[in-house]
Amino acid sequence: MNEPTDPDTSPLFETKEFDESSVFTPKVLLNSARRQKELPEHSVPEICILDPDGDIVRQLTATGEAHKDELWPGYHTNLYRFEQNDEEFGIVGCAVGASFAVLLAEQLFAAGCQFLISVTSSGQIVPKDNPPYFVLIDRALRDEGTSHHYHPAGRYATLDDELRASIEEACKTVSRPVYTGATWTTDAPFRETQTAIERARSDEILAVEMEAAALYTFARARDQPVVCFAHVTNHMGQSEEDFEKGEADGSRDALEVIDAAATTWRSLD
Repeated sequence: MNEPTDPDTSPLFETKEFDESSVFTPKVLLNSARRQKELPEHSVPEICILDPDGDIVRQLTATGEAHKDELWPGYHTNLYRFEQNDEEFGIVGCAVGASFAVLLAEQLFAAGCQFLISVTSSGQIVPKDNPPYFVLIDRALRDEGTSHHYHPAGRYATLDDELRASIEEACKTVSRPVYTGATWTTDAPFRETQTAIERARSDEILAVEMEAAALYTFARARDQPVVCFAHVTNHMGQSEEDFEKGEADGSRDALEVIDAAATTWRSLD
């Protein structure tokens, strides 16, 4: 018999059956989409990228380097394929926020992905440099809802230690600075109050973003390799020339970081 619920407690923090399988699965969704769209079963590239801002996708399609995968069955997204240094990548743009990112991660791994890289723009909290630069996220504050459906409550979600150490070393050779540190994952970017920012700063959190904590918790629950980078591009709109990413909206710099992470993962595989 189910225990009675407390009417004053958010269901987000009620006991959840983390080891129990979901009735609704990504494979069911993908198979239904293939049936409706009359698509054959088709695997995505082994290495896939989440590009919440969509800048990388826009740059690659504008230059003809990426093409739309017409066999991707996703209802809400388009997947593009491109090659870089003899490696084929799949990339999905404009999947902003924790729930959307994990929905896509579930689908991509169900469709053949073996390694997922996320590069998301973020707001600076503890300065490490003048933006733009990158943060290899080693832990992310779980101030969002999705992660709490995958693992019991805890303050941070973390990157796998072996993966972190290897990618950290590889990123020493890229053009833009890549720092390692913590971020704050939020569901509510327009509730980044001064009090919340100061609290994050006191915890030495480098930046605020919207996906990493959920993706790392998903990775732990599903035992899948995921790495998240924060592309620090702004001061949360507090300076006159904010949100400037540099040449090609920072996409070339991001691709260099992605290549370092992909090459590292291949070496560990």
